[in-house]
Amino acid sequence: MPRVKRRAYRATYRKKRPRMTFSSAFRLSVVVVASVAIGIGILSLLISTLTPHLASRLNGSAGPYNVTGKPTISAGFINSVLDHYHSPAHGKGQALYDDGVKYDIDPAYALAFFMQESQMGTQGVASVTHSLGNIRSTPGHPSYHGYRKYDTWEEGFEDWYRLISQEYIQNWGLTTVDQIIPVYAPNSDNNNEEQYISSVEYMVNRWRNGYVEIS
Repeated sequence: MPRVKRRAYRATYRKKRPRMTFSSAFRLSVVVVASVAIGIGILSLLISTLTPHLASRLNGSAGPYNVTGKPTISAGFINSVLDHYHSPAHGKGQALYDDGVKYDIDPAYALAFFMQESQMGTQGVASVTHSLGNIRSTPGHPSYHGYRKYDTWEEGFEDWYRLISQEYIQNWGLTTVDQIIPVYAPNSDNNNEEQYISSVEYMVNRWRNGYVEIS
């Protein structure tokens, strides 16, 4: 008799899946929570890194801490800062703001330079010269102890904006705080460039977030 070929059947036996125990479920939940935490941390880091770039784009600037662009603080807020620090230039916030619009420079940076150079005109020669940025004297310009001197704060404000706009931005192509300060206040002139840069950027950030006082 011929042999009968037996059909080959697939194995119908299946291994039983292990049941989820409390300990394995706990370990799984720990892994999931840790993964989520790590993901959130990475996302937060990316956001914090990109925020200055995004903010500068929204404010009309071309990059991080680019001094050019639309105002990011109001004239009223500038007056609040000047009043808080008992500046002799109190009440001049509108002039500082308007000059920023005129020269396409965010007045937050002008205010930060004012703070860094003379504590809003309360220290050094600025109380006499009415100078926002303690600009060195040049031939043909009134001076006091080696610095340009102005009759009013408004004149001092506009001369600083004009200097940054015409010399630093237009002539030299320097637009960011990192680029401007090493020329404006170099280490060779007994300044601390790194500290100056970080101070200006910190103040601008704080004011943009609505804080009047620099802690």
